[in-house]
Amino acid sequence: MIPVPAAAVRSSKSAADGEHMKIKLQTVIDAIEQASDAYTMLYDTKTNETVYLPDVWITGETDEDLAELIEKEPERFLRFPTKYEIHEYSIMDSFVDYLPPGRMKNELGAAIRGRGAFRRFKQTIRFHGIEQLWYDYQADAYRELAERWCRDNDVEYE
Repeated sequence: MIPVPAAAVRSSKSAADGEHMKIKLQTVIDAIEQASDAYTMLYDTKTNETVYLPDVWITGETDEDLAELIEKEPERFLRFPTKYEIHEYSIMDSFVDYLPPGRMKNELGAAIRGRGAFRRFKQTIRFHGIEQLWYDYQADAYRELAERWCRDNDVEYE
């Protein structure tokens, strides 16, 4: 896989017309929700579409045309946050901190420690019937990440 140039992460001008770029915040949120090791997700400022560059070591796939285009026109692409930049564990940990003191908070705090934290976390929120509270909290966290991504890349959002 060809690494995404730093310029691809910082550009906020549309490659087509040089005007300040605007993006739908939901597009960024969708990219955050879909983040994976298998693909680098980028926003193509010329077509206003999300494109996916596969990691050949994980997927066994290549997209030579896209890789070549990114190499030739790096300013055209903005890299969306990666799975590691999103850091789902930190979101779970802050959710536990958000809960009022008590048994539920203590059990969730214990659930996210050590190996198998994600599975235990999901089981524990299900057991306590707070899945919707978690999903709402996670959605707010993703929205904050998306807004920060837009600010960091000097991109207006709607």
